Amino acid sequence: MKHPRDILLGAQGAAGILPVCDHYSGVEPRMVKSLQLQADMTLEFGACVFDVTLDCEDGAPVGGEFDHANMVVALANVAQAAPDLIAAGLSRRVGARLHAVDHPAFLQDVQTVVGGAAKALSYVMLPKVESVADLDVAASAIDALGAAARALPLHVLIESPAAVHRVFDIAAHPRVQSVSFGLMDFVSSHGGAIPAAAMGVRAASDAETLDQFHHPLVVRAKAEIASACHAFGKVPSHCVVTEFKDVSALIRSARFASRALGYTRMWSIHPDQIRPIVQAFAPEQREVEQAARILEAAAGADWGPVSVGGVLHDRASYRFFWQVLERAHATGVALPDTVAGFFASAVSLEVQ
Repeated sequence: MKHPRDILLGAQGAAGILPVCDHYSGVEPRMVKSLQLQADMTLEFGACVFDVTLDCEDGAPVGGEFDHANMVVALANVAQAAPDLIAAGLSRRVGARLHAVDHPAFLQDVQTVVGGAAKALSYVMLPKVESVADLDVAASAIDALGAAARALPLHVLIESPAAVHRVFDIAAHPRVQSVSFGLMDFVSSHGGAIPAAAMGVRAASDAETLDQFHHPLVVRAKAEIASACHAFGKVPSHCVVTEFKDVSALIRSARFASRALGYTRMWSIHPDQIRPIVQAFAPEQREVEQAARILEAAAGADWGPVSVGGVLHDRASYRFFWQVLERAHATGVALPDTVAGFFASAVSLEVQ
């Protein structure tokens, strides 16, 4: 039987998926704990449900960038040697955020981190990307380090109005796999024209505060980034929620980002945020069961049109329901036996 990926994911079917949560950590003890939590949850869910991005930009102390980069290399390499994951046939995903291309430590980061851990990394995050020219500079420096480095996807962080203006060109770059929104820098770059409230999340009972989901300029930027990503089959990654102790605010934010703004991934900055994000981005069990019924019928009809529950379906809707199953697998949701076989060999969640 042909695999749904080979049949359904054409030019309008997106390129694939990544884990729905991207967890950032920049201090050594927290990096170690984050990597251990990732290993534990990968074994628990049977899939890598969140990435760990080891942070050289905000994590490194001024003057200590070289030592910090070497620490990231050591942690990334050790993480990929985890015996429990290897024994279970599971892979994990670890990335690194470098300094911006115009920072004095950028080339040192490339040489140290990519040069020392390219085979252990799943991607490289580039902050403060302003243009395609920035991407070309970064890609050139990375590619010079050999085949393993050239294979690394680039994740980029959009943090200014000018970058939002150019985001379609940025998302179209062949090395870009995911585009993230940098909320704090975006608000700050407006010189006080956007209030501080736009960096937060208002209470459920508050209908007036212009927070990050209601300020027009912020919402416009988020929508532009998501639209650009979907136009070129890239993964849009939503910004942080800093109210990390307010679980209800995080869940509301994650659901809105996923259901209303078109994001398929979200940043975490505290371990307590990971499970709520994964749960909020996961499809509901009824959605998974519906998708399984439709895909089972489609496969039985050699992917020709079918009627399920009195509703007609063809490849356009099959594509949607296949992506529901992909997201379910990526978030550890139990799959019906009728479709579980499609994921029997799906060890890696990376975009192909």
